[in-house]
Amino acid sequence: MEEETTATTTQCRRQVGAPKPLRFSGKCRLLIFFSFSVTWTLAGAFDYADALSKSLLYFESQRSGRLPYNQRVTWRDHSGLTDGLEQGVDLVGGYYDAGDHVKFGLPMAFTVTMLSWSVIEYRREIEAAGELEHALEAIKWGTDYFIKAHTSPNVLWAEVGDGDTDHYCWQRPEDMTTSRQAYKIDESSPGSDLAGETAAAMAAASIVFRKTNRHYSHLLLHHAQQLFEFGEKFRGKYDGSVGIVKNYYASVSGYKDELLWGALWLYEATDNEQYLEYVVKKAHCFGGIGWAISEFSWDVKYAGVQLIASKVLMEGRHKNGDEAKILKQYQSKAEYYLCTILNKNNGSNVERTPAGLLFVRQWNNMQYVSTASFLLTVYSDYLRRSNHRLNCPGGTVEAGDLFALAKQQTDYILGANPQNMSYLVGFGPKFPTRVHHRGASIESYRENKAFIGCTQGYDNWYGRQDPNPNVLVGAVVGGPDCEDNFADERGNYMQTEACTYNTAPLVGVFAKLSQLDDSESDPGQTQDPLLHASY
Repeated sequence: MEEETTATTTQCRRQVGAPKPLRFSGKCRLLIFFSFSVTWTLAGAFDYADALSKSLLYFESQRSGRLPYNQRVTWRDHSGLTDGLEQGVDLVGGYYDAGDHVKFGLPMAFTVTMLSWSVIEYRREIEAAGELEHALEAIKWGTDYFIKAHTSPNVLWAEVGDGDTDHYCWQRPEDMTTSRQAYKIDESSPGSDLAGETAAAMAAASIVFRKTNRHYSHLLLHHAQQLFEFGEKFRGKYDGSVGIVKNYYASVSGYKDELLWGALWLYEATDNEQYLEYVVKKAHCFGGIGWAISEFSWDVKYAGVQLIASKVLMEGRHKNGDEAKILKQYQSKAEYYLCTILNKNNGSNVERTPAGLLFVRQWNNMQYVSTASFLLTVYSDYLRRSNHRLNCPGGTVEAGDLFALAKQQTDYILGANPQNMSYLVGFGPKFPTRVHHRGASIESYRENKAFIGCTQGYDNWYGRQDPNPNVLVGAVVGGPDCEDNFADERGNYMQTEACTYNTAPLVGVFAKLSQLDDSESDPGQTQDPLLHASY
């Protein structure tokens, strides 16, 4: 997987004829920043509480189904109200993953897992910002759908709609005329990756709702346990059973990482030793302590597995020395990922743009930046609580150094970049206005209920040079290329399309940042003053 990342980044450099992205250190970095005639401020410039509020608002734009009375995104209306009808099952609800109208189960479940993890780690901070209710609503909109989609212990509906027919049309979701065919996994058509990720989402969400809705929490946990057993007993990749998904969300990493991921979240939710034993027993054959990974995404869960296993080790929740030995190997791989992100591995670091943005892939690179920022933030807290440091080949790293990098990456997203562009839509004075998104790019159904046909949207709206009539507040777009360049064009979907799993990990990061005092509480300030200077 590392080879794939390196090859893709190199290809990007060749395409733009650019030199290898620069590494920054010490005084040299300061000169490089000045050479860009940088006018932006790296610290104290952003209202993180506002970023948090906007990020949660975005999930209301992506809702499918019958919208509730308290819907805040008023340019959206009901859609997909007959989903599942042809198959005799109620599949109304859930989320559209991006700018189209397919409900893809795997990225939707990962989105809910990351939202839940954000609340688990930073519930107090989210509540202090007045956003806990909205965070719980965002999670529940997804888990309510998963409950519907899990129609029996060994049946899970994987997708509604299909990308092929959907991409022929440019319509508002309220006008949809594309196929709403639903696809499922079951005993004869397994999908252990989808079952494992959905189990993880429901187990993590069960922790979230334990304090406020015990009955719902118990229901989610029941579904999570059934789904994990289903995925473990009937093994297979879901894209082998639902072939139509291969062009959009193929499971490149396979299903073993999702089974480990689901088991760990069930251990977190239940403290049942059998789930930890599963993670320990399968550590080698499932790649948990074999794969050294440089990304964390809706497809590749190993880094997340390795971080949570490290937390279990740090908290001393293992029962014997044999478990501790395996958990230490998980921790070694977790720290490999972090050292790679920190540019402190020997010859195998994640590339960066000239202005310092982590760059994994040309297509929707921001998803990897947001997940890296979250894992850096979480692990910095784990290190601080356990009074540990991170030992990388390139040197020892303090907890504050991890958080400093997370903050720098987050600030880049919010506007501390050569474009002075916030890649969080609706935040700050300058942000993408031509997001590749059907509903946002067409006049609101609430204002104009005249039907817009499949190709009519392309003819009358897609090619317009005007900004979108509706602002997709809180969306994180794909972001700039490997030279920090960004073209705000609706047709530039590699850079201007947003996805739910881009924004979800940042909910926790924004919450953490919103509660820090810039002068005293920021653990990164004393670690790297260049990240906190104004140029």
